Amino acid sequence: MKLDYELGAILRQKVEARKGMLVAGAANALAARIIYELGFEAIYLSGAGLTNTYYGVPDLGFVGLSDLVGHTSAMRDAMPLPIIVDADTGFGNALNVRQTVRQLERAGANAIQIEDQVMPKKCGHFADKSVIDPMEMVSKIHAAVDSRDSKDFLIIARTDARAIHGLDDALARAALYAEHGADITFVEAPVDVSELKRIATELSCPQIVNVVIGGKTPCLPQQEFAKMGFGIVLYANAALQGAMRGMTNALSHLKNHGELHEDLNLVASFEERQRFVQKPFFDDLSEKYKK
Repeated sequence: MKLDYELGAILRQKVEARKGMLVAGAANALAARIIYELGFEAIYLSGAGLTNTYYGVPDLGFVGLSDLVGHTSAMRDAMPLPIIVDADTGFGNALNVRQTVRQLERAGANAIQIEDQVMPKKCGHFADKSVIDPMEMVSKIHAAVDSRDSKDFLIIARTDARAIHGLDDALARAALYAEHGADITFVEAPVDVSELKRIATELSCPQIVNVVIGGKTPCLPQQEFAKMGFGIVLYANAALQGAMRGMTNALSHLKNHGELHEDLNLVASFEERQRFVQKPFFDDLSEKYKK
């Protein structure tokens, strides 16, 4: 496995190419393993996905730093891709952001995303959000930049101002955040193609577009986002929503019919399940360490 710092440099290079790198989100280490096995180039630890999966509640600011650190560490141990961690607001002020960066970098993250919402935050595609003063966010960015060990630990600054003050304010905030050290900016929840094009062309640093299935942002092909110049095309919770549908279909069949087997193609096979969790690798280790 490459050193974590090397993974950060690789991630920076891919994002700065602005070719719409497709990134899938994971809520746990198993999802990260599957994303890795399917050939994606980076993993996004979704705060919303973690909240939904780990606690069974909406994305309303219920996860904490210890949750993220534990899941980041598990993902880092499970697969070798760069990890981008959604750290919500950074869990407080600039001092809290400093601690958040230090702990997540040591757990194996290669990038951290912080946003300018008022705590407790809400999903970027929910209504009734609020944002902090932009200079307060700048102080958080300064703390994040100062506290990282590697310059290739990327700082992503997200703004949710589009839904509250309009796109012009969101663009001004993103430009300010980049000026003060953010490596990547992320204007959340643009509502049409014209807004997407402005985000991709008017801001100097690489941009993220977050495609929320069923959300506010248009769901365009990856190639269209790449043509616009986005650095990352993020599907933060496609794996989660797919898993929910898969669980619903499989368990509904079991409840209605009283049986479930592989021939129905509603579940992964036993062999596929073991392959995704590296059972053959651990079998080889077991043989190696036998007395």
